[in-house]
Amino acid sequence: MKMREVFALNRRAALAALAVLALSVAPISATAQTGLAADPLPSWNDGPAKNAIIDLVKLTTDSASPDFVAPEARIATFDQDGTTWVEQPVYTQVVYCLERVPAVVEARPELRDVEPFRTVLSGDREAIAKLSLKDLEAIAMATLSGMDVDAFRADVVKWIGTAKHPRWDRLYTDLTYQPMLEVMRYLRANGYKTYIVTGGGQDFVRAYAQRVYGIPPDQVVGSVGGVKYGYDKDGKPILTKEPKLLLNDNNAGKPEAIHMEIGARPIIAFGNSTGDRQMLEYTTAGSGARLGLLVLHDDAAREYAYGPAQGLPESWVGPFTQELYDEAAKQGWIVIRMKTDWKKIFAFE
Repeated sequence: MKMREVFALNRRAALAALAVLALSVAPISATAQTGLAADPLPSWNDGPAKNAIIDLVKLTTDSASPDFVAPEARIATFDQDGTTWVEQPVYTQVVYCLERVPAVVEARPELRDVEPFRTVLSGDREAIAKLSLKDLEAIAMATLSGMDVDAFRADVVKWIGTAKHPRWDRLYTDLTYQPMLEVMRYLRANGYKTYIVTGGGQDFVRAYAQRVYGIPPDQVVGSVGGVKYGYDKDGKPILTKEPKLLLNDNNAGKPEAIHMEIGARPIIAFGNSTGDRQMLEYTTAGSGARLGLLVLHDDAAREYAYGPAQGLPESWVGPFTQELYDEAAKQGWIVIRMKTDWKKIFAFE
């Protein structure tokens, strides 16, 4: 049984489990803004969100502007799950972890009759849905460690190349948001460096970020697990992933990781949930023109609708609370309403 079918999974547990994960769109060359199409964001409807992005780029790239930003300081950060691709009904990396259980048990047969691995192997959806946070943590640690980093990357590349979302029966990588891909290209065309800053596993996202987003591995910041230097049976130096979390790149961990791995405060930041609040606070607290934006999922017909802000259904995967919505208004952050701000969501529409 394919574990991606198990989407009755306890969402609160799935959200918390992601925090412990130990964890080609070709890059567009930098060209002058005038070299782009007349509308650099064709999948966006005209409105405050689109206008704010274009205005910020103009202000920060015009050398005559008081808000001009030198190219080396033009930093843009994007959360991934729910901001640049679909995160419902459960995070893609959680699906990966569940599907890796058989391989882990094959390598470590002693786990076959040990919970929670026995339950996952049973294929019993109801039982899997009742797994506790502690169970999911054990699965995450076992499935995201114990192999060398090159083998892990190869495994993720293979999996992400075939794994499909059950609703659309399309690859997860086909479910990136076309409007956000356009923003990334537009920013890069105007001298910005674009970074993924995600609560997901850094090694996991680095395996496909270049192909999917045009973002190289060194511009992916995520939750980081330990690695240990050693040698394989032939004496070749390797790094082996260890079952311990070094950095949880969520909530306050995001600005902390930005400082440690990027070394500069972003000019513009995109998120979609409470886990992105501190990143937007940190971004917009800087001097000069800056912008924070949050994607609100309010389009059940084309994607999903969840909040619970503005009376939308509650979700423990990527929650956008009313408190966050109110803070956005107070801080001047732009709320991107998927239903009205995006002409199209996916490239295949």
